[in-house]
Amino acid sequence: MNALLIVNFLKFAADQMNIHKDDLIQKDSVVGDGDLGLTMSDGFTAAYNAIKDLDEQDCGKLLYFAGKAMSTAVPSTMGTLMASGLMEAGKQLKGITDLSRENINTIFNAYLEGVMRLGKAAIGEKTFIDGLAPAVESLNQTSSCPLKESAEKAAAAALRGYEATKGMLAMHGRAAARGEASRDLLDPGAYVAALLMKAFADSL
Repeated sequence: MNALLIVNFLKFAADQMNIHKDDLIQKDSVVGDGDLGLTMSDGFTAAYNAIKDLDEQDCGKLLYFAGKAMSTAVPSTMGTLMASGLMEAGKQLKGITDLSRENINTIFNAYLEGVMRLGKAAIGEKTFIDGLAPAVESLNQTSSCPLKESAEKAAAAALRGYEATKGMLAMHGRAAARGEASRDLLDPGAYVAALLMKAFADSL
């Protein structure tokens, strides 16, 4: 596995965010300002466009370039967080041209690490993290499975994580202003994580 996996993943991620743009807008309009669909579709499209034609085999550089392009295209809070995940993965995979299974797990572990560090959010605080963290745990626990199977299990775990945000108390963003009433809502950020992991599984 090589740099093509990165390019394909970001193509499918951009496609997922575009397909579900209106859905993300609707979900975000309930708890935020309703721009999540545009931010994610524009951001991941910019990330993909930045690397799709590059003659670059360093997987770390591709991820970092994609993250930088996203941060420039959508400098909002969520756009910056998603870009930070890509850039952190890029830093940790710098110099890697042949992706091992461990390297692939590193992409998502690093993504989670980058978003958590910048966003200062933890598991259970009703954010993107609550969708991605279960997926990352699933990937790490199924490393002995074929990659496609492992990715599909991770995507399912991300979706369950999103669904589990109903009942959580929001600790960040506009949803936090609702206090206890926020428990009745699903978190759109966690839905982004579910779409991202579905894109990865579909891209394989």
